[in-house]
Amino acid sequence: MARGKLRIYLGAAPGVGKTYAMLSEAHRRIERGTDCVVAFVEHHHRPRTEVMLHGLEQIPRKEIEYRGGTFTEMDVDAVLARRPRVALVDELAHTNIPGSRNTKRWQDVEELLAAGVDVVSTVNIQHLESLGDVVESITGIRQQETVPDEVVRRADQIELVDMAPEALRRRMAHGNIYKPDKVDAALSNYFRPGNLTALRELALLWVADRVDAYLTEYRSEHNVSAIWGSRERIVVGLTGGPEGRTLIRRAARLAEKGAGGEVLAVYISRSDGLTAASPKELEAQRTLVEDLGGTFHQVVGDDIPAALLDFARGVNATQIVLGVSRRKSWQYVFGPGVGATVARDSGPDLDVHLITHDEAGKGRGLPVAKGARLGRSRLIRGWLVGVLGPVLLTILLTSAIPEVGLANDMLLFLTLTVAAALLGGLYPALASAVVGSLLLNWYFTPPVHTLTIADPKNIVAIAIFVGVAVSVASVVDLAARRTHQAARLRAESEILSFLAGNVLRGETGLEALLERVRETFGMESAALLERAGETDPWTCAGSVGPRPCQDPDDADVDVPVGDHMSLALTGRVLPAADRRVLAAFAAQAAVVLDRRRLQQEAGQAKELAEGNRIRTALLAAVSHDLRTPLAGIKAAVTSLRSDDVEWSEEDQAELLEAIEEGADRLDHLVGNLLDMSRLQTGTVTPIVRETDLDEVVPMALGGVPEDSVELDIPETLPMVHVDRGLLERAVANVVENAVKYSPPGENVLVSASAIAERVEVRVVDRGPGVPDEAKHRIFEPFQRYGDSPRGNGVGLGLAVARGFAEAMGGTLSAEDTPGGGLTMVLSVPTAPQRRPERPGQPDLPAAAAS
Repeated sequence: MARGKLRIYLGAAPGVGKTYAMLSEAHRRIERGTDCVVAFVEHHHRPRTEVMLHGLEQIPRKEIEYRGGTFTEMDVDAVLARRPRVALVDELAHTNIPGSRNTKRWQDVEELLAAGVDVVSTVNIQHLESLGDVVESITGIRQQETVPDEVVRRADQIELVDMAPEALRRRMAHGNIYKPDKVDAALSNYFRPGNLTALRELALLWVADRVDAYLTEYRSEHNVSAIWGSRERIVVGLTGGPEGRTLIRRAARLAEKGAGGEVLAVYISRSDGLTAASPKELEAQRTLVEDLGGTFHQVVGDDIPAALLDFARGVNATQIVLGVSRRKSWQYVFGPGVGATVARDSGPDLDVHLITHDEAGKGRGLPVAKGARLGRSRLIRGWLVGVLGPVLLTILLTSAIPEVGLANDMLLFLTLTVAAALLGGLYPALASAVVGSLLLNWYFTPPVHTLTIADPKNIVAIAIFVGVAVSVASVVDLAARRTHQAARLRAESEILSFLAGNVLRGETGLEALLERVRETFGMESAALLERAGETDPWTCAGSVGPRPCQDPDDADVDVPVGDHMSLALTGRVLPAADRRVLAAFAAQAAVVLDRRRLQQEAGQAKELAEGNRIRTALLAAVSHDLRTPLAGIKAAVTSLRSDDVEWSEEDQAELLEAIEEGADRLDHLVGNLLDMSRLQTGTVTPIVRETDLDEVVPMALGGVPEDSVELDIPETLPMVHVDRGLLERAVANVVENAVKYSPPGENVLVSASAIAERVEVRVVDRGPGVPDEAKHRIFEPFQRYGDSPRGNGVGLGLAVARGFAEAMGGTLSAEDTPGGGLTMVLSVPTAPQRRPERPGQPDLPAAAAS
């Protein structure tokens, strides 16, 4: 059975028209004769959306009983039994009521797709799992309902439902999105122009990336090599030299000039093993380009200009940024250089920028970790000097400057042999020695033009010449090999040092480490495989690159790590010299995997320990602090119901007052317990608005005696931006705690003052105070410093107060009162119109979280 197709309407915010567009598409399909049904659509009482449901077949919803209420969810079994061609499923990120078939609605959709049913669905950009932190920084709200990005990315079609922020606000003002009583709060908080613009940009960029992936896939399938300049992509060619940072910053400035510009830094390493550039410098440049929003790539290629152009065309780049060559003027006799070659071969569709820098023309020199292995061009020059050099020298000596003497002839030929050794190593020098000795014998050793030597002294001289030439060539070649080995070992040690340091500091994740392996050795993919036993199948613990192998036998390079783990790479067979470093990478990958699992287990253990601590404290509170007022209520009620005693009106009033006081204490304790539960589950969503402090603080003093608190709230204070209910509860808990610890006859002072862009409420008592080492503990749940003088409370008041303060963007801290006592400082932000509005710190209503 073929899998169904998924079409998703993606929006930037509630109310842009996703559901309306989905229902319009359903009507169009029905007109074309397609069997289309409504599996689940939520119209939120929006008239225009509700009208669009007319004429569409709707699958009855499934009713679920939960906590005394009845809720409806999509009936997956009914949809599968109906088996329509197309099913409409609204709100892809929705969390189903406990007791449903699946936890999340997207899992219901996966079942429908697996059964061959096409699905049309909707989702807002803020519900994508990877964007949770970004959306929270924009809106101030952490989305609880999310959908994995991969579910949305796998959709066959993604259509952006876009609307300008001004148009969306007009729709909101006209009552087309929320009920009239919620419009003002929404417009002044969540639906502010800045929030909507940021969310719109986020949605546009996300869809643009998806479109870019489609374009790349299309170009690959159709072998399109020409560059399509759909967006500015700037490739920075790095050499590992110090000029790389200048090039990266210059490319970032170029990318900023065009909307959606992207910077890709690439280093071309040769295929003979490890990178030839300094790992320290490359690491610094990688960090810089990532900090500037770009990406770092490392590819393998012996022809650097060709590899750079292939990479640029492969990523559909529009510009290449290169540095002016560091070579000196005389070095250009060996070739035009990378920059000139790339500019010549780039073609008309790829611009090349040559950037000047401080290192230009100073000579390339040798990078820190560059090896001395002789390159192709150097070998060619060595063979030319070793073979053609003696021939040209012979012509010169026989025609232009004859009769210089056999000893001088030998020294000249020996000079060519040494030059051949310096340029090309051992074999060109040996060839030079052989050719030189033959030419010396034929042209310069009597009798000439024969291979015989009449004078024995000449035989010794030629033998010494050959011996010296071979010795010099051997020494030069050995020095070159030792230099290469030392440079390679230094490169290996730097790589392993950085690797070990990053792993020990916890800065490298498993995927990042595997990506470093893949780039360092120029492989296509890398995967860390493991299995439980010898006969168990291999499973992939982490992988990077296209088509990672799932079995070590299928890999081009397989490095075992212990008995049941293996690092598998595909792309090419590595030389034996590289496997030593690769083994170290494999061992570090195993360490990273173990550390990640230990961190997960430690996090789970910490959560369990915290849960056990809270449960233990809660049981202690229930067994003592809750039972005490219950016992008083029970005793008073029993006394009132007793027939053996005739209670006077005063006695009855006293007993009823005891019952009322006990009930109030119970209500207060249970309220704090519920508030703490809401804070720990993250379900507290403040509705912030402009508020006068002198309207809130007096309301918070209802739970303390009238003559126990002294207020000093100036009328000139700026308005604060808070949730009135949460602020009242926070102040009430702090004041009640201060009154409880204040000595008799000493009033608690509640004062307020404006400092910069915040307002501070200071609650001052003259009680015993709290030592500095205990100040942080008094804000933890179920913690009390010393014994409460009145024996009530479960140690939640200050914890709840701090939680509410932080939920509103404020803080709560403790200070010593001069002369003795404790001062609690509650700091909250002032209203936006009294201070410059800061992007990234908007305040939002709870209604916008839906």
